[in-house]
Amino acid sequence: YMILIAVTLAVAAIPEGIPLCVTISLSIGCSEMVKKNVLVRKLAAVETLGSASVICSDKTGTLTEGKMTMVNMYAGGVEYDVEGKGFDPTVGGIRRGKGGTDAKADVAVRSSLLAAVLCCNTTISKVKDPETGDEKWEPKGNSSEAPIVVAARKVGLDEKISREYKRILEVPFSSSRKMMLTMSDVSGRDVLCAGGMPLPQGTQMLSVCKGAPNFILDYCTGQLAEDGSTTPMSAKDKQDVLDVVDKYSERALRVLAIAARPFDSMPFDTANEDITTDQKFEACRSNLTLLGLVASIDPDRDGVPESVLAARGAGIRVVMITGDYLKTAVAIARNVNILRACDDEEVAAVDCARLRPNDEYLAHEKMDELTSSVRVFARARPEDKLEIVKSLQRQGAVTAMTGDGVNDAPALNQADIGVAMGIQGTEVAKGASDMILTDDNFCSIVGAVEKGRIIYAGIQKFVAFIMSVHIAEVIQIFICIVVGIPVMRTPLQILFLILVTDLPVCIALAMEPGERTVLKDRPRPKEEPVVLGWMWWSMTLNGIVVAAVVLGIYLWALAIYCDGEVLQDRIAELPDHDAKLMDARTVAFISLVWSENCRSYCSRTFDRPVYTNLLGNSAMQKALGIASVALYAGVLTPFFSTLILELDGVGIGLDGWAIALMGPLVCLVLCEGCKIITIYQMNSYQRHLAECRLNDDLMRHEQNVAFDRIVSISSQASREGSYHPSFAVSQELVHFPPGRFPWHMTHGPHGHAEDYGLQRAGSDPLLGNGLVGPGTKLEAVQSFTECASRSSCSMVSDGSYQDQKVVLD
Repeated sequence: YMILIAVTLAVAAIPEGIPLCVTISLSIGCSEMVKKNVLVRKLAAVETLGSASVICSDKTGTLTEGKMTMVNMYAGGVEYDVEGKGFDPTVGGIRRGKGGTDAKADVAVRSSLLAAVLCCNTTISKVKDPETGDEKWEPKGNSSEAPIVVAARKVGLDEKISREYKRILEVPFSSSRKMMLTMSDVSGRDVLCAGGMPLPQGTQMLSVCKGAPNFILDYCTGQLAEDGSTTPMSAKDKQDVLDVVDKYSERALRVLAIAARPFDSMPFDTANEDITTDQKFEACRSNLTLLGLVASIDPDRDGVPESVLAARGAGIRVVMITGDYLKTAVAIARNVNILRACDDEEVAAVDCARLRPNDEYLAHEKMDELTSSVRVFARARPEDKLEIVKSLQRQGAVTAMTGDGVNDAPALNQADIGVAMGIQGTEVAKGASDMILTDDNFCSIVGAVEKGRIIYAGIQKFVAFIMSVHIAEVIQIFICIVVGIPVMRTPLQILFLILVTDLPVCIALAMEPGERTVLKDRPRPKEEPVVLGWMWWSMTLNGIVVAAVVLGIYLWALAIYCDGEVLQDRIAELPDHDAKLMDARTVAFISLVWSENCRSYCSRTFDRPVYTNLLGNSAMQKALGIASVALYAGVLTPFFSTLILELDGVGIGLDGWAIALMGPLVCLVLCEGCKIITIYQMNSYQRHLAECRLNDDLMRHEQNVAFDRIVSISSQASREGSYHPSFAVSQELVHFPPGRFPWHMTHGPHGHAEDYGLQRAGSDPLLGNGLVGPGTKLEAVQSFTECASRSSCSMVSDGSYQDQKVVLD
């Protein structure tokens, strides 16, 4: 008997249905995400999505359509407008300025476009739309090269012309070089092409570079004039070109520079197999002549600005990481609402070169300080993505990172949620990711985050439901043992209850439609448990209610079917006591299943009445139907019910069914009443979270204000040439709230290598991070690197050391 009791108690206490329900709910969530163009490769990613606090996104093809159209050119010192839309080369042309003369015969235009085509691997052709049957022009190859090929065709230069120029060498584009280089055979030609620039006598080969303007200009010593001649390029000329680049970039145009250099022989030994690609590249890229600029627009994807705003409303920070020029990145970021009108571009947008001055990444503290406020990273390399993710994770952010290239794989693997592109993504990137966007659309990420939050909320609901069932079972068994009442259920009945009648209901709770405000909540902390403190109270209260109600029904049934006896010893003395006990247990079992069915509707929400959107979850109606069929099959099927489950739905008669019906009615009323307590606890928890967030925001604000004052004090002292200690002591006192304080700040006035720190009054400087308690008296300390080894922080002035402290109370 004691072994049977122990087994019964173990079955009642262990929530064996939770792993099964979690797996099923996550799997259902994955299948629903596929309909939203999100293919989840790892089930755990569904749950992680709900806590995502930062989304790091590529630009091309994700925030934008990835369908570039050339709208402007700059060649021979002249700006041109490129007319037309899309990839149709038969529509539009190239004109000098707005509405100017046709420029398809201009030497600089033809020379720039042909050279660009020689440095492209993209073609365009007509294809039939499988849906409409209409023919349309589509590119095959790199999206950045497509507008060049289209524009070249508009001036009569088919990309097939490149076959007449045998390609001898190709150095593909890389994120470190920021350009592509080709070497083509132009032997026997006096001009580059019909109507193009003249080639020097004896020219055998032409090196062409295509890529980022600021990188290519570093290697240019000449520029193409309007008449096709070549003139030297001064620093002022380079600045004039960069001004044009800035003008185009501010309109969210992607600008590529085209440069070339004729050679009478290969600039390296072709017979030497030990020469690396980089060495060949260096040999071919020197003393280039700038031919022109091409500026293309990549339209924003429909719905992206709204999705970015929705993400911001959900407390998710959207960060754009792109290889584009900084001004282009800023313009696009403003278009899609990543940058707001009030944002300071100097703070919110940076060139990734700032992450790695002298090609070495910043120290962790400085890197974290920089990435904490930046929302646009321009001129990024794949390795930059990895460092940015690591920095954000050190700050406690749950990061989703997008990527499509082979080099993006480390960043995708490092991120909490790696998101690969389904259309443009490589197999390596997909293999390293947790989920794949089948449409490469940023909106799909936000939709997946929303779905992830809904799924997580559903998991919380059914975990609370299952746990309250187990709490009720344990309470019932405990009371039966202590009081001496026959144990209400056998182990097999408990398993049947949890894995058969309750399982469909739990799965339906996981499929509960999300609240309309699900994207208005802040991301949950990564370390936050699934079951919060107030949920434990709710589960316990519901468990006590169910235990009390069903135990009352059981005692009632015992009194009726066991001749007024309720204690086990007395019942054992009755004739045919096993059959009588079976009837009482059957009534209690039916009442419990019905009570759980009613309570499942209550469990759809923690803080709203049961009638709110009562039939809003169609899965719940189906689940109750399955649970009811399982119940009636379990208590009415001959042999199975009486000999295996030890239940007899026929033997209890109508009176037994009527008694069982009382349980769910009472349970429904009491469980709804428990929500009053749950609502109070929920509101208290939310107020606590709001206060913590407010304190964090206030602390960050006051820290920034305090440091600004310290810098201002130091700057003024530097300008006056005075470092007398009394100068700083007389300044305004600053109050810091209790909590963690970042001790170091970088970039002091005048570009000195200064560290601003804090130390406790009268003590040595504190290094690293520390805790500041209420009322702690602190001193702001400034030190130059010359005195970094001194035990006390001092300043250098006219070759001597003098103490300089700002007292912060």
